[in-house]
Amino acid sequence: MTETATIEERISRNYAGLSDKLQVAADFVADNPIDIATRSLRSLASTSGVSPATFSRLARALGYHDYEQMREDGRVAMGRKMASFSERAHALRAKATPPDADVFLHRQAAACIANIEYLDRDITNDSLEAAVETLHAAGHVLLVGSQGSSGFVDYFGYLAHWFSPNWSVAGRNGTTLAATMARLGPGDAVLAISKAPYARRTISALQAARDLGVPSIVITDSHTSPALAFASQSFVVPTESPQFFSSYAATLVLIETIITMLLARAGDNAEDMIRDAENQIHALGETWTP
Repeated sequence: MTETATIEERISRNYAGLSDKLQVAADFVADNPIDIATRSLRSLASTSGVSPATFSRLARALGYHDYEQMREDGRVAMGRKMASFSERAHALRAKATPPDADVFLHRQAAACIANIEYLDRDITNDSLEAAVETLHAAGHVLLVGSQGSSGFVDYFGYLAHWFSPNWSVAGRNGTTLAATMARLGPGDAVLAISKAPYARRTISALQAARDLGVPSIVITDSHTSPALAFASQSFVVPTESPQFFSSYAATLVLIETIITMLLARAGDNAEDMIRDAENQIHALGETWTP
């Protein structure tokens, strides 16, 4: 774990290995960064039902020297959340009435903007660089995603195929997930997108990757996600939405950022591959021309 890891990242990476009591404390810390930053330990214990000693044990389990160091990280998290919440509240109040299409648009846009801004503040350069390097160095990258995430791994694969032929989406072209996983080795990598409700297929694939010694990168939506237990590297991306469904807007920003960073590492050969693909598309008449 790097020294630049945020309090949210520390919780996400360690959550599965915490005891039940420490998970309760971790849930409270993740959900209440303002309280962690501004209230005394005794007051927190009274509100949360978690003893001061448990909070102290949690701090050490997350890699902090003591509770006060974790509290300082809470102050940083508070700054990130306060900015997002205040901006979202302003946008929602500005368009509170009447209940028409304009209101729906502004509410959805405000939620997406808040998610993206939180993503921008929460992800560290170190974690992003490490994930991109894992993907860049992999002999083969397998993308895994089910239910609502399936279309987004398809998009991820589409972008990567322009300049990198060694990416594939699990379970496509008539192959089973088991057959695809069996061909992976330690020099490969798995990238999974898993959002609530968490698909059993995705979690099983991540567990199989761990058993095979294959590093996995997980993009998920909560520090309680079961996918994190099998992740070598992970990103917890907010999906808040005023609608009945989760928003993938911030996840798309992360996907496109990773692709851009991979292209920058790929060198001149990547440009040649993209140019050749464009020429072939033109030769086959696959795009509309008047």
